[in-house]
Amino acid sequence: MADLSALSAMLGAGLPATFTFLYQRLENLLDRRGEPEVEAELSAPGVLSGELSLPLIANQQVLAERQDNLETLRDVLEGYQHDPTRIDVADVRLLRMLGRVRGTLEDIYEQRLTFVGEEDREPSGPSAQQKIKTLHGRATGIDADTVVGSVETVHEVETVEEGGELTGIRARYVGSPPPSR
Repeated sequence: MADLSALSAMLGAGLPATFTFLYQRLENLLDRRGEPEVEAELSAPGVLSGELSLPLIANQQVLAERQDNLETLRDVLEGYQHDPTRIDVADVRLLRMLGRVRGTLEDIYEQRLTFVGEEDREPSGPSAQQKIKTLHGRATGIDADTVVGSVETVHEVETVEEGGELTGIRARYVGSPPPSR
């Protein structure tokens, strides 16, 4: 799923808030070892386009695989964190680093992170991408009680054996959250 290309320069004036959102997620993953983030900790109103499925829960296997990469990205971005006046849409290196952070976070959280101003991207939200050579049993992209907003599953399967079952999304409710009881 990772799109490691540069973050769009279309963010314009929203780049400082985008930087802050991504840097906070990066810090959380490294300092708290990927503990779930609840809505109150995601202080980024008007930054994201679309809706994230909360709490944000890290895929621990992907987090472990990307730990060194995340630490390197944090080291590079730390100078910008300490001197926010350096955050500028003309800084191609910064946009490239933030694109890498976003792509890595998308893989870890299994959700798209699309920012206001990026009209050429699907909105933020849950997504799953599976690459399977031979499917013997069952595989499900997203299994949730409620799916709100845009959701995407992509499957690449070479062979489905007899009795194999591939499901993109399994959800009790799709759309608005179910009414409270």
